[in-house]
Amino acid sequence: MLKEASDLGERAKGSMSFSYPAAIITITLCRVDNVAVLRRSTALGTCRPLCDLLCHELKESFNAPAGWHSLGLPLPEHNIELQIGLHQPNFHVLEQHLYEVSDPDHVRYGQHLTKAQVDELVAPHDEALALVNEWLASYGVDDSSIVRSAARDWIRVTLPVKMVEEMLDTTYQVWKHVDGTHLVRTTSYSLPDYLHPHIDSCNLRRSLGDGRNRTAMSSLKRSRPWLKDYASKSPERDCRPCLQTSITIDCLLQLYNATGFTPSAPGNSIGITGYLEQYANEADLQSFYADQVPKAINSSFEVISVKGVRVWAYASHSGDILFDGWKAAHYSGAGDTSENSNEPYNDWIDFVLAQEDPPKVISTSYGESEQSVPFSYAERACRGFAQLGACAGITVTFSSGDGGVGNGDSETQCLSIDGKNTPQFLPLFPAGCPFVTAIGGTVNVPEIAVDFSGGGFSNYVSSLPNRDTVVPAYINALAEGTYAGLFNISGRGIPDIAAEGRRFRVWFQGGVISVGGTSASSPTAAGIIALLNDVRISKGQPTLGFLNPLIYKDRISAAFKDITIGNNPGCGTEGFNATEGWDPVTGFGTPNFGLLKDLI
Repeated sequence: MLKEASDLGERAKGSMSFSYPAAIITITLCRVDNVAVLRRSTALGTCRPLCDLLCHELKESFNAPAGWHSLGLPLPEHNIELQIGLHQPNFHVLEQHLYEVSDPDHVRYGQHLTKAQVDELVAPHDEALALVNEWLASYGVDDSSIVRSAARDWIRVTLPVKMVEEMLDTTYQVWKHVDGTHLVRTTSYSLPDYLHPHIDSCNLRRSLGDGRNRTAMSSLKRSRPWLKDYASKSPERDCRPCLQTSITIDCLLQLYNATGFTPSAPGNSIGITGYLEQYANEADLQSFYADQVPKAINSSFEVISVKGVRVWAYASHSGDILFDGWKAAHYSGAGDTSENSNEPYNDWIDFVLAQEDPPKVISTSYGESEQSVPFSYAERACRGFAQLGACAGITVTFSSGDGGVGNGDSETQCLSIDGKNTPQFLPLFPAGCPFVTAIGGTVNVPEIAVDFSGGGFSNYVSSLPNRDTVVPAYINALAEGTYAGLFNISGRGIPDIAAEGRRFRVWFQGGVISVGGTSASSPTAAGIIALLNDVRISKGQPTLGFLNPLIYKDRISAAFKDITIGNNPGCGTEGFNATEGWDPVTGFGTPNFGLLKDLI
């Protein structure tokens, strides 16, 4: 066939047009260096080898996590959203800016970039845009149906699964998880060779999660007798706020040395995310206020829907975050779980970046095993978090997880899903992202490490420059051979810091319950960070932004209460131990607001 085409092209001296039905495009035969090539009828008008247009090469593949099995093929007309992440050739420049404006010892500290500057630094090359647009057009994708991010680095378009299968040379299947979840997914995709350098990620955002740790909440228990008794006591109970029975706002203020501090900076803000059809409840919020923050009673919030993501914007007060008097937002991803098993981080990041005045601290209490997330998607999501840190000084916190070093089980091994079933610890995503602050958990007063506190070392991200001392120091102090082969000795250490993670007294469906998990730890830490922002704003200074370069400074990490008791079992082991200095159970420990406010 190729020889025939070559001969025809030679006789016609490079001009013969015909249609390729599968792609529905017109291509022109020509010759370059005596090799038969084809040219599309597009503005680019460049000649490429035949296989560049008609052949695909594997771009990415992964194995389904445990608990999933295929039920067969979806209907051809079933629609899916194709998401294309274009290569960001200047991301390394953005990363350099981010570290400079986040380093308290750098002359540029606090000089956060504008949205326009961030967009410019993550924008793809014009060539990439033209080639990808040409490829989409070759399948009849109308430009009017395409949604592009502000930086043009993301393309989203909804298409029938049959067309996407053809474009990506793949086969989608209907998958079912043991928990009953049904998803339409593929476990691999391919692209024309010439597009590989220009596309980082394509549609594997809609991957198969591991079916666990999709929320970091470890326990949610109905009111017990002691809780009812506690609730019936008089307000004077506040004289002993840190009773062993429950954790309240007053207790947290006492624990973290913030009692008596009055926030005064106008415009301070905080955000809490919610995904997977989990929403805020106004009635429960009012009950919570009445119980713990009476000044906030009768404050309300407005519901806004943005592409399946609902946003609760509180008018003045927030019960989620310890303190009142601030602008607060609750981002809650609605959406059909048949389309959104993984949290839609990239959709959410684009939305936040588009806001004129986004919250300056945003806490997220969701995550899943890192290995269950395709590397390309994890990398692009992490880069999105970097954009938040660089733009307008946003701090992003994530729960470190509730499975210790993996599954929270000291009797059962954890295995890789690369087909080799290699025993290994299971660090969490997105806690392992280099541009977020991962929050581990503690329990009791005085605090010790809670046994479910997620921690360890990322298999996707290497140890970072700001941790080149403390993380290797912990690993080097381990006895020789400790957990050999179970964790990445060169990986990014998790978590960064910690906060209380058990026995939180809250309201749910009209009653008092006790909840726990690092899902409680992350917003708790975020509340303290927001208080620190209040101090800076009051002094005319910018907000803290990306936090890690700051807290890994010796003078700053020394202002955290070091947690040296406890461990985080999992994967058939007792996990790591909390110890002096940084450790992969509680990081540097819990914040001391009274000390930190004088150092920032």
